[in-house]
Parts: sequence; structure tokens; C-alpha cells
Amino acid sequence: MKPLLFIVAAFISLQVFCQSADFILLKKHDRTIGTYYKGNNIAFTNPQGSYIEALITDIKNDTLFLRQFIIRQVPTTLGVYMLDTVASYRYQYNYKDIKAIGRAGGKFNVSGSAAALMGGGALLTVASGVVYLADRNKFSPQLMVGSMALGGIGYLMARLTGKGMIIGKKYSLVYVEVSNNKKP
Repeated sequence: MKPLLFIVAAFISLQVFCQSADFILLKKHDRTIGTYYKGNNIAFTNPQGSYIEALITDIKNDTLFLRQFIIRQVPTTLGVYMLDTVASYRYQYNYKDIKAIGRAGGKFNVSGSAAALMGGGALLTVASGVVYLADRNKFSPQLMVGSMALGGIGYLMARLTGKGMIIGKKYSLVYVEVSNNKKP
């Protein structure tokens, strides 16, 4: 019975996957808060300021090899829409070129809400000014103050949120090389 158990265990162990080679750590001061390795998704801001969400296909010699998918809604023959991968692009980034990781908050788009508040506040302020010029009896100073407050709140939301974890004093990226693939 023991030799049979040993043979079965030997065959099962042949299918075991090992740890991926190199990986990148996201640290806040000296505490690790995130790990990125082959097969993970990453969301970051590149040096030009573009926000990129991609799949990490490999990490070698300080370089992230990424694959980004473009997904669109396409119509079917039944007249309904389904999500389909239209294209995929491959990128390479040095981990030192990452300016910020992720975005602050969850899936809610705070910057879109901030723009809506600023636009609505500006529109109400202009409309209130037109009412003031046209008929001062119908002018409402409370509406004017409220619309200016909405625009100001929208501006503050746009300035203070949505930047993600900026790499610098507080956050840092550390490349951990596990594999020894360097040629002599």
C-alpha cells in the first residue's frame, strides 16, 4: 500500500506549479500593501499621464511586460449586444516609469461627478445672473449662493481625488528578482 501511495504522490507532484519568478512590491513607508506578479492585473499612470489597466504577462530585468485588452459592445444577429474583445496591445514599461498605482476609491468615477457638479453649478450661476439682469424681483440670492457652492464642491472634488497612490515619499515600488537569468 505504501509504494502505491508513493507512486501516486510522485505523479501528482509533477503537476504542481511553482511560484512565479520576479515580482514587484508596492510599499507604504516600510509596509507591503500590494504585490504584482505574472498573471495579475495592474492599473497605473504612465509618465505621460495616461491611465493604463493591463494584464502582466511577464516581469524580467526591471521590465513589466503588459497586455491590454480593448473590450466593446457588439451587436449579435438576435439584436442584443454582448461584450467582445476587439483587440489587444502589448506594452513594456520599466517599473521605475510608473508614476501612480491605481485610483483612489473604488469603481465610482469621482472625477466625472466632480465635472457634473462644476458644470451644473456654473450653469445655475449663469442662469441666476441672467434672471438678476432681466427681472430683479424673481432673483433668488439663495439659489445663486447654492449654485456657487455646488461648483466649488465640484472643483474641490476634482482637485483632491482620483490620483491614486503616487509613487514618491509615501509609496514606493520595489523590484524583487527571484530568478537568476542574467548572462555572465
